[in-house]
Amino acid sequence: MKSLSLKTAGPFLLLTFIYFIVGFLTTVNGQCQGPLKVAFLSGATTMRNSLTTLISFAFFLGYLLNSSRTGKMLNLIGYKRTLVRSLIVMVEGLVFYTASAFCAEYIAEAGIVVNGDFLPFGYFVFLMGSFLMGTAAAMLQVVINPYIAAYPLPDTSAVQRMNFTCAVNSLGTTIAPLFVTGIMFAGVPLDSVTASQLTLPFILMTLCIVITTMTTRRLALPDIESTRSTSTDAAASASSNEKARSIWSFRNLKYGVVTIFFYVGTEVSIGNNINLHAMELNTSGAAISPALLATIYWGGFLIGRMVSAGIKNVAPRPMLITVTIGAIVFITLAMLTENLWLLAAVGLFHSVMWSCVFTLAVDGLGKYTSRASGVFMMGVFGGAVFPVLQGMLADWIGSWQFTWTIALVCEFVLLWYGLRGYRK
Repeated sequence: MKSLSLKTAGPFLLLTFIYFIVGFLTTVNGQCQGPLKVAFLSGATTMRNSLTTLISFAFFLGYLLNSSRTGKMLNLIGYKRTLVRSLIVMVEGLVFYTASAFCAEYIAEAGIVVNGDFLPFGYFVFLMGSFLMGTAAAMLQVVINPYIAAYPLPDTSAVQRMNFTCAVNSLGTTIAPLFVTGIMFAGVPLDSVTASQLTLPFILMTLCIVITTMTTRRLALPDIESTRSTSTDAAASASSNEKARSIWSFRNLKYGVVTIFFYVGTEVSIGNNINLHAMELNTSGAAISPALLATIYWGGFLIGRMVSAGIKNVAPRPMLITVTIGAIVFITLAMLTENLWLLAAVGLFHSVMWSCVFTLAVDGLGKYTSRASGVFMMGVFGGAVFPVLQGMLADWIGSWQFTWTIALVCEFVLLWYGLRGYRK
């Protein structure tokens, strides 16, 4: 019975572990903004905040450009082969990360001048690595989200499985800030950080993903054909003169993509830029730990998802409405009082928004689910847009305090989806 249970849960646990890796490396990428602002952009003055947030922009650009085509790939070659290809792209991204550290160490003087700011070549190599990592994360989530939602794990609901997997993902995002400050830059003051300190950690992470890729190729991962359109389905539709529906004809999915665009925008803006706001306050005499703020924020995701994963009869719509109202209240208070601890607490409310929106967006899509997952992940590009807009606004007004209005606007879009946008 024990081995049967392990066989039943094996694919679920494998994808959950890979989702942990996605969360960990996504946050490592974001948390590198602060240190790399010092290491790569010390020669930048006029656009320093904007250039720093381009690291997140490059990462989430991978979602916009590659999510939809991954959905098509998933239909053609199935879950396992798409999963392995995604992991290979992740290895390539880590190789570029490592190369950027070598550039900083051996050709630090090589670069270009943009608008009076000196930008070393290592900065652009890191941006390319960030784009590849975002592409890999997008591909993996296109595979994992529909698989977890449809996987027949006994005595569980779709939103419950999603919340559990997202909770493990949050474990990765929670420990990543401490990994960056405690291991990558251990014992080094932030204003003395060098990009060359990235070399060994990124080499070790590359080896870890290589091992994960080789292990995944050997393990059995049963396909779930009811969630994707196969060639057999196409032939059956042709013989019955049934026209394939446009993926955009599903109202709940169409507005779900818009909503997730704004959700990831506010999630990443707070998760990444709260560090930059803390650094600004520290220069004026405050004593705030940027890593601790980020850990509290992502730790809220972990707590919220673990709690919701234990609730069987959970309805996504009322949960989405409730947590969105809570986030609106906390962001407003944090902005008016410039209390970053209140802002970090928003992670608790953000924790279940992804699973709620995804579950509502793909509800009733059947064989279109895999294609819908690819389209849905395009909305994650919001994580590229809003942090950069916020960085530009911070450069313009000279402070981060009221730039959180951008995150507040995103929350109201989420509230609208819970009230009206979710309808089929």
